[in-house]
This record gives sequence, C-alpha cells and structure tokens, in this order.
Amino acid sequence: MVRTRSHAAALAAAGFVRLNGKRMTAASQPVRIGDVLTLALDRSVRVLRVEGFCEKRGASPVARALYRDLT
Repeated sequence: MVRTRSHAAALAAAGFVRLNGKRMTAASQPVRIGDVLTLALDRSVRVLRVEGFCEKRGASPVARALYRDLT
C-alpha cells in the first residue's frame, strides 16, 4: 500500500481513504477490528478489512496477516 506513516497520513488528509464508507480527513481516526478501509491509490483501489493489530512493528508477512484484502 504505502511505505511510510507520513505517506499514509497524507493520503488520509487528501481524502483518498474511507473508513466504513466515510471519507477520512485526518489520520487520527480510531480503527477497530472488523472495520473496512478503502484506499484510492495511484493506479488502483484497495478494499481491506482489519483482522487484528500488532503490539510492535514487525516484518511485512506479519503485517499482511492483520488484514484481509476484499478487492
């Protein structure tokens, strides 16, 4: 999706992220397990459902296990 937290925050601020169908304008919105995120990226739209959270940062295979791609 995006490589850094600052890029993710910029996407949200620009209005390219939806949380459960509602446009996010700030990166500080709380996200819960079961929420659906829609990301409008450069060449695609990704729809993801949150499946879990990590206690600390980890490798990308671990992160991929925390969401389900509904696209």
